[in-house]
Amino acid sequence: MDVNHKPLVLDNDRLFKADPSELAISRELYAEVANLPIISPHGHTDPSWFAGNECFQNATELLIIPDHYVFRMLYSQGVALESLGIPRVDGGEVETDYRKIWHIFADHYYLFHGTPSRIWMDFVFSEVFGFEVEFSPQTADFYYDTINAKLVTDAFRPRALLERFNIELLATTEGATDDLQHHAKLQGTGYEKTVITTFRPDDVTDPDRWNFAKNIDLLASQTGEDVTQWHGYLNALRARREFFRAHGATATDHGHPTALTADLSAIECQKLLTEVLSGNATGSQRELFRAQMLTEMAGMSLEDGMVMQIHPGSRRNHNQKVFEKFGLDKGCDIPGRTNFVEDLQPLLAKFGAESQLKIILFTLDESAYARELAPLAGHYPCLKLGPAWWFHDSPEGMLRYRHNVTETAGFYNTVGFNDDTRAFLSIPSRHDVARRIDCRFLAQLVAEKRLSLDVAHQLAYDLSYRLAKEAYQLAK
Repeated sequence: MDVNHKPLVLDNDRLFKADPSELAISRELYAEVANLPIISPHGHTDPSWFAGNECFQNATELLIIPDHYVFRMLYSQGVALESLGIPRVDGGEVETDYRKIWHIFADHYYLFHGTPSRIWMDFVFSEVFGFEVEFSPQTADFYYDTINAKLVTDAFRPRALLERFNIELLATTEGATDDLQHHAKLQGTGYEKTVITTFRPDDVTDPDRWNFAKNIDLLASQTGEDVTQWHGYLNALRARREFFRAHGATATDHGHPTALTADLSAIECQKLLTEVLSGNATGSQRELFRAQMLTEMAGMSLEDGMVMQIHPGSRRNHNQKVFEKFGLDKGCDIPGRTNFVEDLQPLLAKFGAESQLKIILFTLDESAYARELAPLAGHYPCLKLGPAWWFHDSPEGMLRYRHNVTETAGFYNTVGFNDDTRAFLSIPSRHDVARRIDCRFLAQLVAEKRLSLDVAHQLAYDLSYRLAKEAYQLAK
C-alpha cells in the first residue's frame, strides 16, 4: 500500500483514564485479564457457521449485511437499505455487487467516529485481518481484496476462529420450535460444548408475533400435546426446554416488550389461552398472557435449573415500513421506559426468595439501573443484573452502569459481560472493551483508596471470566 495512507494503530492504553496513577493501575489489572478465555453466553451468531465450518466468502456478507449496528447508521444518513444488499421480505431487487456495497460503507465510515462500532471494526481490521493502514475510500479495494483472500483460507474457517479468539463458550439463540439441526450436527465434533444453544420461547409465548398461530401448531406437532389446554400447552413447553437442554442449553431468553408478570389461577389461565388462540384477544389480554408466561417460565427454571434471562424495554420494529419491507432485526428497535419494581412484583412474590432460581435482568432503560435494578438485585436472592446491553454496550454506557449499580448491588450481583452479537468477528473486540472499562473502573477505586489492589485483581478476573461462567452454569 501507499505509505502516505494513515497508519491504523490501536493504542495500548485506549479507553483507560489518562490520569497517571490510575493509568498505571489500569495497565496492571488489564495485563492479568487481557488473554483470559472468552465466555460468550448470550448471542446471535449463526450456528450453521460452526456446524458446517465452511469458509466465509465475502467481506460484505460477513461484516455489513448481518450487522444492524452498521447499516442502521448508514440508513439514518439516507442510504437506502436496498443499496446495502439487505434482503427484502418479498424477494425484491437489492444491490448484489458486494464490492459496490463495500465502497458505500467506506465512503460513510466517517459516520462511526466516536461510536463503539468504530472501536469494534478497527479492532477487527487490525487484530483479525492485520491491516496497518486505516480503512478509507482510498483503501477500500485493498481491504476488500485482502479480506476476501484471507476468508477462503483454513485459518479463517469458523472453528479455527473460535480457537484463535480463545472462545471457551459461545451460546447462540434459537426459537422454541427450532429443530436445532446445526447443534445436532456439532455432536461428536468436539465443539458441542463450545457452541451451545439458548431457549427463546417468544415465538410461542408472545401472541403479538406475526407467526404466533403457525408456531403454536408446530409446537403441538413437535410434542404431541394438546396445546389448546393449559396443562398441555405447559407440558409442550417443558418438552421443548428438555430438547434444548439435550443440545447444551443452560439458559432461556425472554424479549418481552415489558417486564410485566402475573400469577393467575389455572382457570383464569385456560380462559386467557383460549382467547389468545382464537386470535381475538385484546391488547391488554395479550400483554397479560405474556406476563403470565414469564411467571410460568420462572417456575419451569426452578424445576429444570435453566437460567432465565429477561430483557424488556425494546420497542420492536418502530419503523413499520422497514419492518414490512425487510423484516425483523433491521436496526429499528428503539429503547423504551421500563417499570421493574411493579411489573416483577407477582413473579417475585411467588419465587423471589428461591436462591436456586437464577434470573438475569437486562434493560435498555438506563434510568432503571440505580432506581430499580440495583435495589432489586441487591435484595432478592433469585436476581442478578446483566451487563450494559445493546445501545449501552459502549465505553460510556459500561462506565455509567458500574457507577449506577455497584454501590447498591455490589459486583457479585452482576454477571460479567456478554456480547449479544450476530457479528462473530467482533466478539474479541467487545470483550476487550468490557475488560478495559472494568479495569479502568477498578483502578479509580484503588487510586481513591476505596479498594485494595489485591481485591481489584480478583475482581478483574471475576468480571472478565468467572462471573459469566458461573451465572450461566457453564462449568465444564
